[in-house]
Amino acid sequence: MNSSTEPSTSEMHVIVGAGATGSATARHLADQGARVRVISRSGSGPTDPRIELVAADASDATALQHHSADAAVIYNCANPPYHRWTTDWPPLSASLLSAAAASGAVLVTLSNLYAYSPPTAPMKATDPLDAASIKGGVRAAMWHEALAAHETGTVRVTEARASDFIGPDVGESGHMGDRVVPRVLAGKSVSLLGALDAPHSWTAIDDVARTLITIGREPAAWGKAWHVPTAPPLTQREIVERMCDLAGVDHVSIKTLPSFALTLAGVFSPMIRELKEIVYQFEEPFVIDATATTAAFGLEPTPIDETLRAALDSYSPTLATAA
Repeated sequence: MNSSTEPSTSEMHVIVGAGATGSATARHLADQGARVRVISRSGSGPTDPRIELVAADASDATALQHHSADAAVIYNCANPPYHRWTTDWPPLSASLLSAAAASGAVLVTLSNLYAYSPPTAPMKATDPLDAASIKGGVRAAMWHEALAAHETGTVRVTEARASDFIGPDVGESGHMGDRVVPRVLAGKSVSLLGALDAPHSWTAIDDVARTLITIGREPAAWGKAWHVPTAPPLTQREIVERMCDLAGVDHVSIKTLPSFALTLAGVFSPMIRELKEIVYQFEEPFVIDATATTAAFGLEPTPIDETLRAALDSYSPTLATAA
């Protein structure tokens, strides 16, 4: 495996998942001259002649092995719907491990902070994975299984853990995406989960991509989990007001969704019903510590204003067309 700062143009990088993080990672790799293949059920992904798009079910081990046989690195950027984590993740995770083992590729998984107990201090990648939540348990089991395979020499694995996504094209995968940015640009009120004034870490999509690529090519990263370098925390109120300032609009009204509203909406939507399990992340300080990643690889977080400007710019053309 090439561990230089740039990927070899002869290496194939296979990305499973065509959402915000998978697409950002594909674009970064293509910009660096790497060969890139994105696998998703729909065959979607960045519209870029440098990126190969493949329609396949990654939980089908035979299909995934076929499409990743030439991979040097496989990136797990998939994310099944919340309400299907317990059924969808186990076969998908097993398929990814078997594909990496068959091809000899490094398996790089993008994860989150759900597997940690509600924090009383900034979370480190070495903290125990002891969350009592269902989703946290799923994520912890995935990492333990991957690490066990790594320790037996079956496969080489590493994992990047990020907080809530911000930046361009996060869509519905970020709490500060589709539900907030268009409303800020239109000067409309926004409704948010939990407390408005609890410090919270917001991880830039581009920083996720850079971290995934870095730990995939650095042997020192393998067999460990790493936190994505993330700008200093902001409260939900602070980040919305900063968006308003950067967009040049008056500060919008910010409301908190009451718990009964989530309960009522959850009757009709399994996705919303699952949000109740993670509300704690927005009720108290929820802060990531990624100093170990910065010390090991020199990665620094993108300044928050730069990320927010990119997020605002990504929505503006859509709004202009709609108007």
